[in-house]
Amino acid sequence: MSIRVVVPGQLFSYTDGQSRLVAEGATLGEVLEDLDRRHPGLRFRVIDEHGEIRPHVRFFINHQPALALSRALADGDELLVVGALSGG
Repeated sequence: MSIRVVVPGQLFSYTDGQSRLVAEGATLGEVLEDLDRRHPGLRFRVIDEHGEIRPHVRFFINHQPALALSRALADGDELLVVGALSGG
């Protein structure tokens, strides 16, 4: 199952500067694991050590919020990873 993935600029150091990737998986969690195999360290930037989505990260599948790693995906879906910006 092929999933199109769009990542934010703050993850480019893990993706060799690529903003658009392709990953395999039937769930959000599986897609993130596949991305981490191809781009080591990426998963830990969006998922914490307890296996939870980090508070500053949001996932959208076909423009709909995905709140759990168990969220199912279908072939051809688009996963958008959004990271909050902070500063003052």
